[in-house]
Amino acid sequence: MTTSTSAASPSGADERPYSPGLEGVLAGETALSKVDGANGRLVYRGYRIGDLVERGTYAAVANLLWTGDWDPAARLATGPVPDVVLTTLRALPTTAKPMDALRTAVSAWGATQTLDWPPTAEQARALTAFSPSALAAFARIREGKDPIEPDPSLSLVEGFLYQLKGEKPDAATARALDAYFIVGAEHGFNASTFTARVITSTKSDIVSAVAGAIGTMKGPLHGGAPSEVVDQLAKMGTVEHAEEWLRGALDRGERLMGFGHRVYRAYDPRAAALRKVAEGMEHKPEWLELAIQVEDVALRLLAERHPDRPLKTNVEFYAAPVLMGVGLSPDLFPATFSLARDAGWTAHVLEQAASNRLIRPDVKYVGEEERDLPA
Repeated sequence: MTTSTSAASPSGADERPYSPGLEGVLAGETALSKVDGANGRLVYRGYRIGDLVERGTYAAVANLLWTGDWDPAARLATGPVPDVVLTTLRALPTTAKPMDALRTAVSAWGATQTLDWPPTAEQARALTAFSPSALAAFARIREGKDPIEPDPSLSLVEGFLYQLKGEKPDAATARALDAYFIVGAEHGFNASTFTARVITSTKSDIVSAVAGAIGTMKGPLHGGAPSEVVDQLAKMGTVEHAEEWLRGALDRGERLMGFGHRVYRAYDPRAAALRKVAEGMEHKPEWLELAIQVEDVALRLLAERHPDRPLKTNVEFYAAPVLMGVGLSPDLFPATFSLARDAGWTAHVLEQAASNRLIRPDVKYVGEEERDLPA
């Protein structure tokens, strides 16, 4: 039986406040990450995101989220794709969106697994290892190429790029993408993570939770922004034309993609971590060079136009050139973001299951009063 906490007036009306989008509403507790938007800070289990990027790997961060233990030697490689999943991917049209293909592959993979309740860290690890192989397989299939078997000697990020391109990445490329995976791994009760927790609260399995999270991430208000940053940088072309283009966009009232955030009112710490990695690359891809130079111009213009509004760089601004720089096409960006977020999604599944209560909020009725059917 569900206990009601309704607060009704004598007339029967529900007087409780309503917050559109649940903004500001505490919907749970977590020990996984703290997002401090006012001060531009992000920590995973107490560890600063900048330190994790500088000294850690995606494997170590994923293990930290799943277990609470920091093990810098943790290993995580890509996993095999069962034949039934490859058959499913080959049956999709080559025009299918990568997010749809990833969601479909995860669901098909789940049908091959024994997923008892409660979910386990082993299940989380297997799903996180499988997903990059599945996305890489689809990307090759749609180009008329055969999928590549995983190489267990490579890290998950190296393996993903190898299975995508057919050649092993250089250390700088792998490092840049690994940094992106780290900053994308976890970010509190965002829309897709909350979806995963709602599904888990029904005692459904970990694959259903992640499939639902992927469906949520597909929405352009959540996971689609980095590709729009690419379009923006392409229109500027060079840093010499950047200020003119940016001023024109602001004069037209257009939003500058990669700046401003629903939570952060200071510089996004994930963007700071990615910029530091980018600046440390010996041979920066041209997309990174352009982004680094354009950012300073954009921040100066935004401060001039909106001195009372904190519009700072967000993670998408550097995610876009990093993903382009490692050789990914823009339509793969949201799905690659999902691969990074697998660690966080599955960690939230484990946390929800550990002290589970069905997530079932109330809703305020604003329809017609009770009435009789017309004669």
